[in-house]
Amino acid sequence: MKIKHKQQTFTVLIEQDEDGFYIATVPSLKSCYTQAKSLEVLYPRIKEVIALCLQEEKPLKTKFIGVQQIEIAA
Repeated sequence: MKIKHKQQTFTVLIEQDEDGFYIATVPSLKSCYTQAKSLEVLYPRIKEVIALCLQEEKPLKTKFIGVQQIEIAA
């Protein structure tokens, strides 16, 4: 008997650091992030990390609104 898994959708924030690494973060799961040198490697890696995080915690109920970059004087 096959077990059907409920499909879940997660918002993933992807940024690139100064060394060129892509960093993926899942805001609805605490400490759920990974990094890779290419997007081709990053996408399967973040899916794996999400699956691992779901074994330990329930995601926060959030609704994606948008992304905004804000510049401030430092």
